[in-house]
Amino acid sequence: MRRAIAVSALGLGTTSPNPPVGCVILDSDGRVIGEGFHRRKGEAHAEGNALAAAGLGARGGTAVVTLEPCNHVGRAPACRALLIEAGIARVVVAVIDPTSRGEGGVAELRRAGVDVEVGVLGDEAELVLRPWLTALGRGTPFVTWAYRADSEDDRRVPALDVRGYDAVVGPDGQLREGTPGGHGDTFVLPGELPQGEPEKVLQALYAAGARSLLVLGERGLAEQCAAAGLVDEVLVHLPDRASSSPGGDLSPAGFRISAVRRVQDHVLVQAQREDAPFRAR
Repeated sequence: MRRAIAVSALGLGTTSPNPPVGCVILDSDGRVIGEGFHRRKGEAHAEGNALAAAGLGARGGTAVVTLEPCNHVGRAPACRALLIEAGIARVVVAVIDPTSRGEGGVAELRRAGVDVEVGVLGDEAELVLRPWLTALGRGTPFVTWAYRADSEDDRRVPALDVRGYDAVVGPDGQLREGTPGGHGDTFVLPGELPQGEPEKVLQALYAAGARSLLVLGERGLAEQCAAAGLVDEVLVHLPDRASSSPGGDLSPAGFRISAVRRVQDHVLVQAQREDAPFRAR
């Protein structure tokens, strides 16, 4: 499952509005013979890619997947049907899909005689699924706010790898995809940032397909979202100091530090909202 979780993260920044999912296939002897992830809407899901990699060796084997196999046919086949047709004997699931149709993929798999185990490393799988699950439950993207702890100049926010985010608002207020063109033709951001109340702005981005948003700097949309309680995560950059002079708080009230690491010439403090707006189970 931890391998499936790691693989699922390869889809961050391109899968939305679909969830980032990973799958690992074991043969009947427990050996890994295939793995896959969902890259973008309209293309094969994680299970389909993993089964294609595994080939005939999947018969009688196990599928380990981070999110419940889907139970509906869209631009890609229903994953529970693919698993049944491939002869998979056992399916291990981390998180149940809150969007599953009918009785759900797990119920259909069990009805077909497949052994299914649910809830394996669900908390760890949620680390990748969190933005999608949060956005799904709220109707607005998961918002990450990045800023420097010692500067009022938004242009001095250190460079970040933005490819894992669906949308990015820079210090200049310009809106763009984290991975330009990464979502294909199923995802079209507005030409410019919508105007209005922050929740309405985020709702417009959600309607466009964005499930995660990175806001760089402290002004504009970042201030509005923070004031409205719509920020889910902060990335605070603490530059090297020539002296031990005190600084301000490293994260807003109501946030819990989840990671601290050194990045080039500064320390990056990551903090999450304490009142997470979702639980997957």
